[in-house]
Amino acid sequence: MSKILYNNQIIGRKNMIDIEDRGYQFGDGIYEVIGVYNGTPLMLDDHMERLARSAKEVRLTLPSTINELKNKLVQLVAANDLNEGIIYMQITRGTAARWHEFPKNEVPPVTIAYTRAEERMTAVEDQGAAAVLAEDIRWLRCDIKTLNLLPNVLAKQKAVEHQAIEAILHRGNTVTEASASNVFIVKNGELYTHPANNFILNGITRKKVLQLSKGLNLKVNETTYSVDDLLKADEVFITATKLDIVPILKIDDQIIGSGVPGEITKQILQAFRSLYERDNPNRV
Repeated sequence: MSKILYNNQIIGRKNMIDIEDRGYQFGDGIYEVIGVYNGTPLMLDDHMERLARSAKEVRLTLPSTINELKNKLVQLVAANDLNEGIIYMQITRGTAARWHEFPKNEVPPVTIAYTRAEERMTAVEDQGAAAVLAEDIRWLRCDIKTLNLLPNVLAKQKAVEHQAIEAILHRGNTVTEASASNVFIVKNGELYTHPANNFILNGITRKKVLQLSKGLNLKVNETTYSVDDLLKADEVFITATKLDIVPILKIDDQIIGSGVPGEITKQILQAFRSLYERDNPNRV
């Protein structure tokens, strides 16, 4: 039986979600997905920093310190003998009678985390994939990683129904991000990506790509750009935890660039791969 983390205790998996858990009824909670490479959670500090920020923004008290949570997640990976996959973790405002306002009495938050084995998507990273466009109908605090994901689900389903890997979102004519990833374009040797404001989630892989690009002497412009800019880009790629970096070769019916993974995208992908090859104790 696989192990889960429930309220800071690693136990055997079983059903424990109360019908009046506020995460279940309201989406009143936050979450993180952390990639595990060679048995090691990658960029765990960055994920926990974002978790703390999300908690602050929704006025949710974390059940323990960030260091304690980190240690528990590392223990969970070891308990499940996970070599390659993800950790999913969520914290809700707890279980209380169903009223929209915060519970009046002291209600402890509910913490759940589990691991899942997943192989790396090296083939799609090397070969590229297609995407579709979808209107961004989400709320105005996309910078908070909350459990409210129905608009993302609808967009991703559109992608699946069109045999695409992602739905790239736009508010009016402005590209924001994708249903479960961030979006970069390359034009004339420079990178462009939407600024990390309330319209996008500042992805952990996105942040790492910004750092890696500096090391590669690539200029990155954190600025808005249009759907037309996207479709006329030399290269397009998406970034996300465990998805890593995937070249987008076609959007709807438009071929991007030359229709093959671009050189700058491949440079960044190799730099990212060398990150976990170098930093993890078991090299790939």
